[in-house]
Amino acid sequence: MSLTAPPPVVAPPEPKERPVPPIEAPPARRSFPFRLLALALLALWALMGFYVVPPDEEAVETLFGAVNDPRVSPGVHYNPPWPAGRVHRLKVRQMQRAVVGGELADSVIGQADPLLSQFLTGDQNIIHVRTIVQYSVADPQAYLFRAQDVDSAVRSLVEAELGRQIAVRSVDDVLTTGKTEVQEAVRQRAQALADRYELGVVLATVNIESVGPPPEAADAFRDVASARADSARIVSEAEGYANDLVPRARGEAQRLRAAAEGYRESNVNQALGDAARFTALAQEYESNPEVTRRRLYLETLDEVLPRLKKTVVDDAGNLDLTIVRRESRGRAPSSAGGAP
Repeated sequence: MSLTAPPPVVAPPEPKERPVPPIEAPPARRSFPFRLLALALLALWALMGFYVVPPDEEAVETLFGAVNDPRVSPGVHYNPPWPAGRVHRLKVRQMQRAVVGGELADSVIGQADPLLSQFLTGDQNIIHVRTIVQYSVADPQAYLFRAQDVDSAVRSLVEAELGRQIAVRSVDDVLTTGKTEVQEAVRQRAQALADRYELGVVLATVNIESVGPPPEAADAFRDVASARADSARIVSEAEGYANDLVPRARGEAQRLRAAAEGYRESNVNQALGDAARFTALAQEYESNPEVTRRRLYLETLDEVLPRLKKTVVDDAGNLDLTIVRRESRGRAPSSAGGAP
């Protein structure tokens, strides 16, 4: 048996390495429109942050839920848009209205709740009061974020103060002269509470639009009001009469006083003049008694004789009767029934 050697194993030839083609990057022009669109959208979003506040408004800016600017004045401003920021605009000069006691329209159609307008006075009487409150925004930040319903809060404050003020007054006071005082007191007290609770409002007016008794007692209240009106009318007439009479009486008294003063002055002056004339005559009489005596005699005759009935007698003692008869005829009509 012959042994033969196996043929030598020849290794297969190694394959030649093929060159790996380089990986080509995608063309840059394929991603360019997406970037441009993203930038455009970002720019558009940023431009949306510009806003305008009208002249009659103010705004509050918030950024990520926190207040960024509590009071933005009218004009053009910028704040990052939603969802990063928000802008809350408010008409700060616009008067807002709140009603205490039910709306008038509901009262007309009979759907108003009478309990909303009932108040108890200090003398245990029930009256129906309807009040109109006008207010405006004073602090935009507080108005937006301090209370959930500012209108309801203002209404509750005014209603509470109105009940407190009416409870310390009589029904006649509330129905007549105390109405204006109640309105002002309610406005001041309600404003103090609104400031305390930081509602951000200012109460302009509190006007009691209607106040009256319940329907069951309306007739009695009307009778009382009529009696009060008659009393006021009578008092007014009496005051008018007094105002007319008193000035006239004062004027008459002043006239009489002035006349008396004039009479007194006249008499005093006349007395002073007579005294001065008598003093002057006394001095002249002391210096020349005979001449002064004769002059005074003649002056007295000159003053007295024109008022006397005279009879002329001549030196022989004869009386001229023709003169007497002529004077008698001339005086007969006027002296009839008179003293001789």
